[in-house]
Amino acid sequence: MKILVTGPEGFIAQNLVTHLVSQGHEVEGYSYKENTLPDPEPYDWVIHLGAISSTTETDVEKVLKQNYEFTMNLIQVCDRFGVNLQLASSASVYGPGLDGFREDSKCLPKSPYAWSKYLIDRFLVEAGIYNKEFNMNIQSFRYFNVYGPGENHKGDQASPIHKFTQQAKETGNINIFQNSANYERDFICVADVCKIQEKMLHRDTSGIFNIGTGQTESFFYIAHTIAQKYNAKVSVIPMPESVKGQYQEYTCADLTNLNKHVKIDYIKVGDYINAK
Repeated sequence: MKILVTGPEGFIAQNLVTHLVSQGHEVEGYSYKENTLPDPEPYDWVIHLGAISSTTETDVEKVLKQNYEFTMNLIQVCDRFGVNLQLASSASVYGPGLDGFREDSKCLPKSPYAWSKYLIDRFLVEAGIYNKEFNMNIQSFRYFNVYGPGENHKGDQASPIHKFTQQAKETGNINIFQNSANYERDFICVADVCKIQEKMLHRDTSGIFNIGTGQTESFFYIAHTIAQKYNAKVSVIPMPESVKGQYQEYTCADLTNLNKHVKIDYIKVGDYINAK
């Protein structure tokens, strides 16, 4: 297949491009340019990963312009030419997950980033994504906590697996928030994300899909597993005020929808840490 990937410099995109090429696909990249859209006509699929991905970005206008408006325009132009489209959504749309983590659960986004992803998914449902109202397949993937190679440039947005490993190597000490034994997330390796998305290219289906493992691990477990490997200490610190209002204490993907189309053997967090 001939595939266009937007935001090719990003963490997931870099890994995905490498995987797609290894599977025999022809891949090109497109970086965001203001007031400009890529031409999707020559491609079989567009995989749209480019976005402001920081959950702490407070410039709402900037997030809506780059994440929401650009994506909406891309949906329209792909629909016009009948070019299939995969979109990067986020589990952050669920907020605290009071109604669970099914694709049809009530969403409670807590940040401009989460809102930008929720509004797109909401549009897709209302426009008939499940009723084949579009002229192409469109698949929106709600990523849970993705980790893996290539996170060096992500800074505070890097996964705890990456951040804790760097802390252990550089300082011999890992900082975790108070109550971290009770903070559990669904962590999925980027290698598994790539496998899922490549397999979904071959599925004649549209919809919104959770991309996680359906299992959780606590920040406490991850920190202590890494500390044991690198002979580091673990220190408890208060949670910063800047993240308290939007912090997800628990996430766990319901994979019922995804499992209708794709099943893989997921990499376990502990195995990934100890294999590095």
